[in-house]
Amino acid sequence: MIDMFGRSKIIVGLEIGTSKVCAVVGELDDDGNLNFLGVGTASSRGSVRKGEIINTDLAEQAIREALADAEEQADIEIGSVYLGVTGLHIKGFNNRGVHPIASVDREIDEDDIRKVVQNAQPQLPADQDVLHTIRQHFGVDGQEGVESPVGRLASRLEVGIHVVCGQTTRIQNPVRVVKGMGINVEGIAFNGRVCAMAAVTPQLREQGVILIDLGGGATEYVVYLNGSLRHSGVLGVGGEHVSNDIGVGLKLSHVKAEKLKLEFGNAIPDPNLAGRTVNYSSDVGLDDKSVRIGHLHQIMNARLDELFRIIRNDLIHENLLNRIHGGVLLTGGGARTPMIDVLGQQLFDMDVIAGRDLSENGPNNILDQPENTTAIGLVKYGAQQLNQRSKTNRGLLGWLAGR
Repeated sequence: MIDMFGRSKIIVGLEIGTSKVCAVVGELDDDGNLNFLGVGTASSRGSVRKGEIINTDLAEQAIREALADAEEQADIEIGSVYLGVTGLHIKGFNNRGVHPIASVDREIDEDDIRKVVQNAQPQLPADQDVLHTIRQHFGVDGQEGVESPVGRLASRLEVGIHVVCGQTTRIQNPVRVVKGMGINVEGIAFNGRVCAMAAVTPQLREQGVILIDLGGGATEYVVYLNGSLRHSGVLGVGGEHVSNDIGVGLKLSHVKAEKLKLEFGNAIPDPNLAGRTVNYSSDVGLDDKSVRIGHLHQIMNARLDELFRIIRNDLIHENLLNRIHGGVLLTGGGARTPMIDVLGQQLFDMDVIAGRDLSENGPNNILDQPENTTAIGLVKYGAQQLNQRSKTNRGLLGWLAGR
């Protein structure tokens, strides 16, 4: 699917989520333009909990179905993917590196950049792997926020980085499942980061933005400020937990609770519907059960309010919330919940956009669905990786030609 000279390539993003598996196919042309060709989805069938696989056989079945669907739409054969990972074991933190310049009259060069970034790398426990090391701005002799220090005179160079890491075995578990199916894994990426690559514009990164990806069993969130990734986190709470709360509170099966949520759910209690009832089988007797819409809304509001408050309090603790001016972006299936943007506005005290039309080339059935954002971001991440490799290869070929 990929040639050594970086010509037209097929890139597939694969997200193995708690509710569904999603595969998105993109094509990177000779000019570096990305076009989306197809999408395939399949129910996870209980094989994934809080973003991590718990039943390999069922997960393989769902992955095969999603890939087959994507292959049919895109009219290609999939042999490799970029795989998204998440889970409570994944952590994000900032680190800083310092590199002294040899003399005050020496210009900063690329070697100094390489050394200061290397000095910023953290020492992690043996059971941890780094998923991403994302460079932030530089500091030059005490001046912060320098984007490009090469060529400047300095005695001291500093750099901030954001590190995303996770437990090695838990990162490798989904990789082994996919490789065991005969599919090569080209790269691995944290779902929260790639979701932001798909949804967050350069302007919003500068203004400061919170992206919250509301999945079925896990919620990832990342914060950009002044163009850089400054914070990331994962919560083991998602749409499945809302459905579970409904099932327990109204004494309904999970299937009926999910259906009730999708048909009549609201993130904020609607006073106009508070007294309305819907008849559902109670699942514990022979008689039908009358469910008050107001009660349903209260249950949903309690869980979603708690989720947003945890994120808000974390950002307050990190001294980030009052520095965000671009608002909040909501993606994932949970972004479809009616009035969730209003709930977000109340709790974060800023503009909230639920769902987002992505300005990419491709069919609407791919780009208009907020639950596809992570897989779309994986394709963009793959394109970025391939472009970087292509530049390296071109440099190597030029060096060889000059020998």
